[in-house]
Amino acid sequence: MFGVTIRRSSGRLAIFVTVSMLALLAGCSFAPDHVRPAAPIPANYPSGTVNERSVAAIGWQDFFREAGLRELISDALANNRDLRIATARVAEARAAWRIEGAALYPTLDAVGTGTRGRSLFNLPGIGPQTIDIRQVSAQMSAGWEIDFWGRLRNLRDAGREQYLSSEEARRAVATDLVAQVANGYLLECEYGERAALARRTIQTREEALRIMRRRYEVGSGSKLDMTQAQTLLAQARNALHTLDQDREVNRNALALLVGRPVQIAPEPPHLAAAAPSMVLPIGLPSDLLLDRPDIIGAEHRLKAANANIGAARSAFLPNINLTGAYGTASSELDGLFRGGSEAWTFTPTITLPIFTAGRLKRTLDVALARRDLAVAEYEQTIQRAFRDVSDALVRRRQLTLQIETTREMLAALTERARLAQLSFDNGRSSYLEVLDAQRDLFETEQALVQLRRAELASVVALYSALGGGFSYQDASTTAARRIVNP
Repeated sequence: MFGVTIRRSSGRLAIFVTVSMLALLAGCSFAPDHVRPAAPIPANYPSGTVNERSVAAIGWQDFFREAGLRELISDALANNRDLRIATARVAEARAAWRIEGAALYPTLDAVGTGTRGRSLFNLPGIGPQTIDIRQVSAQMSAGWEIDFWGRLRNLRDAGREQYLSSEEARRAVATDLVAQVANGYLLECEYGERAALARRTIQTREEALRIMRRRYEVGSGSKLDMTQAQTLLAQARNALHTLDQDREVNRNALALLVGRPVQIAPEPPHLAAAAPSMVLPIGLPSDLLLDRPDIIGAEHRLKAANANIGAARSAFLPNINLTGAYGTASSELDGLFRGGSEAWTFTPTITLPIFTAGRLKRTLDVALARRDLAVAEYEQTIQRAFRDVSDALVRRRQLTLQIETTREMLAALTERARLAQLSFDNGRSSYLEVLDAQRDLFETEQALVQLRRAELASVVALYSALGGGFSYQDASTTAARRIVNP
């Protein structure tokens, strides 16, 4: 450590000037300049995208308008344990950054000591003699390592970038949490609509079974027709039981995300009411570098790796320390502050590593390898983000087409079921045709609801993939970026 001693001596001014000059000279840095690697992705997304404003500017409160969903998201952001863990890691990284920054400043300690003892020795011709020892001292000691080559500043900068990376990791967790809660809520709406369809179908089929049983009892219908009607009813009831099971499982998952038991109305809103009510601005792939928290965090880790390279390089150069102390010493406590009891020291030290068995070289090799690793991870994160957006765009486009086709199919199946029932009532066909038509109609009605939910989920996935939910310029991150020294 460097030490600066405060003392009453004629050389105090000269030492102060020397220290000040060394501090002014301490401006070197051997860290590589940060250059953002080229994005290893195409310049555009798949066809059908537009270049508009960033989606990150759209907060989740504006994107999700349904009151029940917004309440769940708000509770999840307040109670979710994964987010609390991420927040604690941010606090940990910030404290570690401040520890690294503290090494740039001098240290000052107050030290008080007291010694009492007795020594026994022999003097030739005199014999054994004893001496009582009493010593009391009080002093102020100071130390300072002059960061001439930028080692300490590089370590501080590395800590700062790790802190900012942890902040982006927290934002990524929060963004993903919003998307998960939204998807869980959309599933709840889907199960509600499908269960309502199943209950209506059960009522219709119960009535059909009643008619088929009555016909069989009076001899105008067959037992086969009655059993087929029973089969249709059992299928609808089984579908409702499965939906109830899936809904309970989904509510358990929502409770884990929200951090508390979930209370949802018996009849949740329709999917149309829970759907986001805006068109997402897709932008260009380059926007991801500014909006996606995982990409921003990866770039901060790359900057930290560069700073660690600078610290490893500076370790090869001389280390300059200043230490000193000023105080008073006496054999008696009441004489501690009397005249003539002053004592001071000033010790500049320069240490130059000569032989370290390759430790410094290997440390630099580790720092260089970690920088290469950070570059690869940064590029991989960009590629993964591009894939997330591309996949969401593909799913949204294809699901829209599937929904249109399924609606056409549903209209045809509805007419088929009507005609099959009419043909059976007029005695021109068996109830088997009615059975097939009703079964296909019910399955298609269920599939259409599933597709509508999947389409909304793809919009949520696209919103999350583009970095939406929380602005990059969030208050805590902005404040951290304005801090130069901890």
